[in-house]
Amino acid sequence: MSEFSDMIRKMFGEGDAKRDAGLKSPRTVQRFNNISYGSHPEWNLLDVYRPKKAKDNALPVIAIIHGGAWVYGDKDVYQYYGMSLAERGFAVVNFSYRLAPEFKFPTALEDICAVFRWIYENADTYHFDTDNLYAVGDSAGAHLTTLFSGILTNPNYKKALKEAFPKAKLTLPRGMHLNAVALNCGKYDLGNDKDLDENSKHLLKDLLPNGGTKAERALVNAVTVVTEKFPPSFVMTCPGDTMREQAKVIANVLNDNAVPFCYRYYGDKKNPLYHVFHCNMRQEEADYCNDDELLFFTEWLVE
Repeated sequence: MSEFSDMIRKMFGEGDAKRDAGLKSPRTVQRFNNISYGSHPEWNLLDVYRPKKAKDNALPVIAIIHGGAWVYGDKDVYQYYGMSLAERGFAVVNFSYRLAPEFKFPTALEDICAVFRWIYENADTYHFDTDNLYAVGDSAGAHLTTLFSGILTNPNYKKALKEAFPKAKLTLPRGMHLNAVALNCGKYDLGNDKDLDENSKHLLKDLLPNGGTKAERALVNAVTVVTEKFPPSFVMTCPGDTMREQAKVIANVLNDNAVPFCYRYYGDKKNPLYHVFHCNMRQEEADYCNDDELLFFTEWLVE
């Protein structure tokens, strides 16, 4: 364990505990907890949330790829956010994945792939509509969502990953696609040393097997995986987001590749909001943002 990652876990954990103190599961949501989707007994667990009013109807599915600088977070930190999405008419799969530095890249991507295999395998049990799959990611989770979308849509990227990590388990159900993704307050451009702050350098050292070589940074540089086949994307940030300039970066890349996208900037100088504000269920602006994102998702529903 590195001292820097330990500090991140303590700081983020205290903030999230304060944010969610006193919140309870809404009565309108049915939840299935601590379901195993992989071999690790602690980290390969997920929850499923469904609106009770949907009964046994098959619902479009949102998978939450949580943030936390690649070293922090789990499904419990995202449970109230996840249930708020379920209240809006979706089946939500909220999962933990193995974290750096104990588990190096591409372990998190392996776990994301395993979750989507689990979704297909359990579609009948939990009434998932696998023709309508979405992913939401914030911060490092937005970065991982972008890389995962690259595995789905960019054969050259998937080939490069397999060549670098031949034992990585990155298989996905045949014909699987994401209807759309939401990229919230994310970090995308990791390829340039001169553009990386000291915190990012520390975290990449913990994330990557060889500490962040040029070749490794190329494999996690999310801006390079986007092609015209990338899923339609909702990109958001706010004035108080420490990564707000990165939203412009990924929006420009999406635009250059003619990928349909929506760019939203919430808050203003008087109300700057903050990094991943949309996960705070007490924040009025979180409702606006999450409503906007899911409205965007419905534009890409397959009947």
